[in-house]
This record gives sequence, C-alpha cells and structure tokens, in this order.
Amino acid sequence: MTSDSKDIQKAKEVIRMEAEAVAALESKINSSFQQAVDMLFKCKGRVIITGMGKSGIIARKIVATMNSTGTPAIFLHPSDAVHGDLGMVRKDDVVICISKSGDTQEIRQLIPMFKRIGVPIISMVGKLNSPLAQMSDVTLDISVKEEACPHNLAPTTSTTATLAMGDALAVTLLEKKNFTADDFAMFHPGGNLGKRLLLRVEELAITGDQIPKIGLKASLKDAILEITAKRVGATCVLNGDGTLAGIITDGDLRRLLQKTSDISGLTAEEVMTKNPKTIRKGTLASVALQEMENYSITQLVIMDEDRHPYGLVHLHDLVRAGLGGESSA
Repeated sequence: MTSDSKDIQKAKEVIRMEAEAVAALESKINSSFQQAVDMLFKCKGRVIITGMGKSGIIARKIVATMNSTGTPAIFLHPSDAVHGDLGMVRKDDVVICISKSGDTQEIRQLIPMFKRIGVPIISMVGKLNSPLAQMSDVTLDISVKEEACPHNLAPTTSTTATLAMGDALAVTLLEKKNFTADDFAMFHPGGNLGKRLLLRVEELAITGDQIPKIGLKASLKDAILEITAKRVGATCVLNGDGTLAGIITDGDLRRLLQKTSDISGLTAEEVMTKNPKTIRKGTLASVALQEMENYSITQLVIMDEDRHPYGLVHLHDLVRAGLGGESSA
C-alpha cells in the first residue's frame, strides 16, 4: 500500500469513527435531555457555557449557535471566572459545564460558586460517575468509544460528539420557542445569508418612471424603443386602466424575427406574452431568484395589490446583490 493510499484510508477511518460517535448519541437523548431543554427554555437570564481547552472551543461554538437561534448565551472561561469574570453569572441564568473527564479541576473549583449563586447546572460529560456529573442538576452523556487519535488522547471524536449534543439542544430550543426565519434574519443581517433572509424585491427593483411600459396598441417599434431606452431587456404592456396585460422581452423579439421579417404592422398586444410570471411586492429577493431559475427567465414584474406594476427586477440585479451563490454566515 502506498503512502498516499494509507493517508486516504486513515482519513476515511477518522470520518467513520466520528460519524459513529455522533450516531451513538441518539440513544443518549433521554429524560435527562428533556430536563435540560425544559431548564433552558424556562431560563429568564442567559445560558452560561464553560469548558477548558478543546471543550472551551466547542463551548464557544455552542454559544454562537444558541445566540443565533434565539437562546441568549455567553462563554465563561473557567480560569477567568475565578479572577473576576464570575460576576457575569446571575441567579436567573443556567450554567452548562463541558468536560470529557468530568473531573476538570478548573470547573470543579467553580461548582461551589455556582451553587452559592443559585444557578442550575447542566453538565456535558464523558463519564457519568464523575465528580462533575454528581454535582450537577442534570447530566448529559457525551461519552465516546474512543478518540480518532491513534493514541486515544487528542480530543477528536469526543469534541465532535459534544458539538452535536450542543446543536441538538440549540435546535430543539429553536423549535420549542417557535423561532421563525424572520427571527433568524434579525440576528444575521450581514453577508449573503442576511441578504437571502432580509432583502426584498422592491429594494432591487426599477420603479416609477424607470419601469419600461407601453400600451396594448403600441407598435412593435415603440416596444423596441422602450426596451432599448430602459435597458432591462423587457417592457410591460398595460391595459387602459394601467393593469398588467403582458410583457415583451428581447427574447420574444428575437424569436419573432426568426419566424417573420415583416413586423411593421404588429402591435404590442399581438406580440406580448400574456399572463407573465409576476411576483408580489414584499417578497424576498431570494424567492425571486428561485422563480427566475425555475422558469428560465431573467425578469419579473413586481405587482401591487391592484395588479398594477410596482416595479421590475432583473436577474443581473439579484446576482450583483450577492444572491447568486450559496448562502454563508
């Protein structure tokens, strides 16, 4: 076996071991997990999460996930806690202590202080008979069969399992609190993710006098001039009362010229696409992008409540706004 193939085999083994460790957590979601969820759901303060070393790094990630899903949380470094940061803990809070061994000295030192403040303590430990587990109000089992490290020393499988347990808590709380996509959007205003959750079609649309529009009886020449002048590759065709009758795109014109060269007597009504795809004002821009992709079109007319064109949004505007790629935090 070559060196490269041994490396690939080892990498696959690591992934398999960590996947099995996460899958094994399912059997550990029990009444203790329900107690923890109920305790966190009723918490009137914040969730204080603490851990040393790699457990501390995972604790920070769980804090970030909870904060973004409607559960206020903060990380407390155990060493900093005994040098003043313990002052951030209030009796309305709930503490989550993370420790693979369940015997981390720095955390054990904090437990009497937490009890003196009167906060409930949830522990996430790898040993249910450990001191930390015995001193906690609720204990969650994050034990793993072995680490992916060949010496069974470096936290690998165990940290992955801990992170998954934290995600399970955060997402369960999210649903229990009826935390909606709009709520989520309020905490993610930046980046592509924020744009997908917050940006509305009217914010990117051409509106007012810039909307390309002609009447039903307008000549095809007028349609071409309007499309050219407004430079969005289409024009709305309106009924006498200003409601939308149809749309003419530059694609429609190209297809028409492939069929006939005599277009002098044609009117907009004869050429337009009737009942075109439209979208309502207030719709997310990401939904407009999906509609365009589904129907292979590059423009959507934005309608108001009375079926008057409020504006027109083009695919290029959505892409320029950063909605063309995968969402990111």
